[in-house]
Parts: sequence; structure tokens; C-alpha cells
Amino acid sequence: MLRYTLMRFGIFVGCLLVVWGLVYSGLAPRGLGDSNGLWIVLLALVLSAPISLVVLRKQRDVASETIVRRVDRAKAGLAANRSQEDDADDGARGTREQDQEQAKAS
Repeated sequence: MLRYTLMRFGIFVGCLLVVWGLVYSGLAPRGLGDSNGLWIVLLALVLSAPISLVVLRKQRDVASETIVRRVDRAKAGLAANRSQEDDADDGARGTREQDQEQAKAS
């Protein structure tokens, strides 16, 4: 997961440098007024998103499988805890019913 995040960040930084170079060389528009920095970041985001989508497909699938395994493991742990609580509750109810039956018999 960290590898995918770092690779995606690297693509963004690469796009940011390319856009910055294009804007300051005059090949891309500079934006309006003081919005030049924001314009460069937004343009880099817009360019890096589809590049990441195509280039990092395999890494994204691996990261997704890792997340699915973690979620399944957490669900299994919760189910085990829930069944332990149910067993303890059933045991407590059984003991209480036995005590009530003994009290009636006395």
C-alpha cells in the first residue's frame, strides 16, 4: 500500500515539475492574477490522475487485494468475538435457568 502511494506521489511530482516548466517557459497559460501556484497544482493533479490510472493498474490491484484481506481478517475477528459473547451469554442464561428450576423445586 505504501509502495502504491509513493509511486502515485512520484507521478504527481513529475507532472508538477513538467507543468511548472511549461508555465514558466510560456508554453502553458499562467493562470489569473495570483492563482499561478494553484493553477500549476490543479493542472498537475488533472494530468497525473489518468496517468496513475493507467500506469499503476497492477500496483492498485495488489493494494486492493491487501485491503480486502485485512478487512476479511477484521470481520473474522469480530465474528469470533461475537460468538464468544453469545456463548458466554447462553452459558449465563443456562445457569440462571437452572438456579430458577432448583428454587422452584425447593
